Amino acid sequence: MRILVTLLLTFILNACGSLWGEPPSEIEVGRGDTLYSISKRYDYQLRDLIDANNLKPPYTLKVGQILIAPVTNYHTVAKGDTLYSISRQYGIDVKTIADNNGLDYPYNLVIGQKLAVRGKSNTSIASNYNSGKPTVSAPKNNQKNVSSAQKTTTRRSTSKPTKISKYRKTKFLWPVKGTIVSKYGTIGKGRANDGIQIKAPRGTSVKAADKGTVAYSGNELKGFGNLILIRHDDGWITAYAHNEKLLVKKGQRVERGEKIATVGSTGGTNSPQLHFEIRAGKNPVNPVNYLQ
Repeated sequence: MRILVTLLLTFILNACGSLWGEPPSEIEVGRGDTLYSISKRYDYQLRDLIDANNLKPPYTLKVGQILIAPVTNYHTVAKGDTLYSISRQYGIDVKTIADNNGLDYPYNLVIGQKLAVRGKSNTSIASNYNSGKPTVSAPKNNQKNVSSAQKTTTRRSTSKPTKISKYRKTKFLWPVKGTIVSKYGTIGKGRANDGIQIKAPRGTSVKAADKGTVAYSGNELKGFGNLILIRHDDGWITAYAHNEKLLVKKGQRVERGEKIATVGSTGGTNSPQLHFEIRAGKNPVNPVNYLQ
């Protein structure tokens, strides 16, 4: 069995933005890179990447060039989101988020709307993002903003990530009813299983082990088939692999016990089963000890 930790750290942290750690403070331009490809790789807004680096049209990049990572991140509004729930998720007060995004009381949100949740965002630019029609125009030559970004990213890169205790008050729900066919830990020939394999009939409902936000939903990781990662409000992460159907999307909020997928045999398995992991931050733990 392949191990989730190496692949997920490489793919998620480098390609889909930060999940278990802070995003990079600097980005080195590689062969074939464009502003658009970099913005997609790290889930940045194109306008923010341009402004953070004081770039001018035609925005030509050189291999080896170092770009400053934008300090403004965005939250995509999902079903059930409110400005209050978003403020708690990111530790920012409601008024700050409203002001940064040009929102007026009663702060009505639309699914798919992008909200700036860190740093200051120009109101007119935020309006374009919110309407789903981002624009790219010549950036203002504002050295003060660039200096501010440099200082912020420097602080961010030197700060230590928050360590999450392996103690958790609330136990997780079993994601599916079935039989454990592969246990957590060493499985022979120097291989280790960072989770458990649960055998269940094809099409059986897979449920969220606890409430949280979908950090990943897709099938780009070879060997895991259709995979879902949920980041829970306390920083813990659960992973669900080999699914037949994925019923949730990245950025969506899910409730404890909510159906998120169906059991399948996609990826590196020949029989219907669920590969399930629980992580305290980056660190895998034995799921059996944390399930009820």
